[in-house]
This record gives sequence, C-alpha cells and structure tokens, in this order.
Amino acid sequence: MSRLKKAERQAQLQDKLHQTPFVTDDELAAFFHVSVPTIRLDRLALGIPEVRERLRQMAETNEGDSPVHTNHGGRGILIDISAGQSGILFLRTTEDMLDVSGYVDPQYLYGEAHNLAKQVIGLPAVMSGVGNIKYKKPVRAGHELVAKAEVVRHRGDKFFIWVFVTDKGEEVFRAKFIMETLENKV
Repeated sequence: MSRLKKAERQAQLQDKLHQTPFVTDDELAAFFHVSVPTIRLDRLALGIPEVRERLRQMAETNEGDSPVHTNHGGRGILIDISAGQSGILFLRTTEDMLDVSGYVDPQYLYGEAHNLAKQVIGLPAVMSGVGNIKYKKPVRAGHELVAKAEVVRHRGDKFFIWVFVTDKGEEVFRAKFIMETLENKV
C-alpha cells in the first residue's frame, strides 16, 4: 500500500475518529501504516485531543439521564455500547471508594466491570456463571479509569466477556466473565 499524502491522511483520520472516537494512537498508526508520533502530530494539527481527553469530553456531555448512557446503579458513565459485541465505560474514582490502605477498594472495579459486561450482552436477564478477576495495580482517588468490554465468544446461552480497566493507558484490573441467560434456568 502506498502512503497517503499528509492532507489525505488527516482527512481520513478525522473521518475515522468521527466513526470510532475511542481508537488509540497505536491503533491509528497501525491502520494508517505510519508511526505513532506521526498520528500525534496529525491530531495536534487538526486540534483533536488524545483518546483520554476525548473520553473525558464524551463522559461530561453524557452525564444526563439518557437511557443509552445509564449504568444500572453503577458509578461509571457508559460511553459507548454495541450490544452483543463491546462497550466502554468511564469511571472517575472518589475518596469514598478508598479502603483502609488509601487505595480504591477492588469491589468498585469488579462492580463496574460486572455491570459493563451485563450491559454489553444486551439481554434483560443474565447471571454470572464464572468470574475470573485480577487486580493488577492499586488505584488512588481522583483517577479517571476506562473500562473496555468485549464479547470474545458466544456459545449457546453462554457469553464469554473480557473486561480491561486502564488508568492512563496502563492496565490496573481485568475480569473474564462467563455469563448465561436466565431464559432456560428459571
């Protein structure tokens, strides 16, 4: 594939970010077959913020009561959802989430990951058959976390969902769920 001219690449970059606003610079660099610094320079020239800032802006504009962006009692803000495929959630950690050690209690990360996984499935009644979690790095209050969920497999009434929570691009928590519909269980 021949390289695009700068103006062409920047126009396509704007289109790509309009369609999928939560794509990272690394993913964009791979898509356009250029370096990450080239993508950063293109974003800067176009006045497009980095993915974390785009997420923050989206979260601030969607904090209303729109049913698409509610989180069924969770603290996070649902930014994007593709039922049966994937979803993205934004969570700002607060002082009341801290445990006695001064770090965010893992129950909050698990709860948000579980809520996001249930919403990604898009069915009214599901239960967690299996949950495998790993708390990888402690998080303090005042951090802005991004949770991304993806359905990696669907077999019968079982959904295999992976959720990764990052803080400034660094993975701090991950969960792998096997969720089942309740249709044939009750």
